[in-house]
Amino acid sequence: MPQQRSAGILLYRWRASALEVLLGHPGGPYWARKDVGAWMVPKGAVEPGEQASEAAVREFEEEVGPLPPGKPVPLMTVRQNGGKLVEVFALEGNFDPLALSSNEFELEWPPRSGRIKRFPELDKVRWMGMAEARRRILASQQPLLAALEEQLAGPPRDGEEQGPGQR
Repeated sequence: MPQQRSAGILLYRWRASALEVLLGHPGGPYWARKDVGAWMVPKGAVEPGEQASEAAVREFEEEVGPLPPGKPVPLMTVRQNGGKLVEVFALEGNFDPLALSSNEFELEWPPRSGRIKRFPELDKVRWMGMAEARRRILASQQPLLAALEEQLAGPPRDGEEQGPGQR
């Protein structure tokens, strides 16, 4: 069976020289009472013939809403606990969490009831400082936060200026 692949965008911004990231909380009954260790980068499946960067943009727009302007840059790939590979891109931008517009999925709920209910892929998104994000993000996605900090602390790429907080 082919390796499952997903792609996502880790949106970040600077507030008072502090780095913040936008994380999403998954919708549905399984995640309803989970908080610490449940938040994640908005992501989804890479379709056949689709580039990971294209899938990341599409999934962000389906699960969160319009992607801020800019070109997402490769950040890193992580392997989630179930074995799925998630290729993540970073993008500096802003998004109003109140503008969340997530697609939905159907699930039989309660189990074996015969009733199908609809739930949002993400029931909320929130900007978090790095300490809070480390506490709340899925364990398998924690390396993304360190990779983002490392990428932003590095020298600027040709033709790019350094952003706030960059050395």
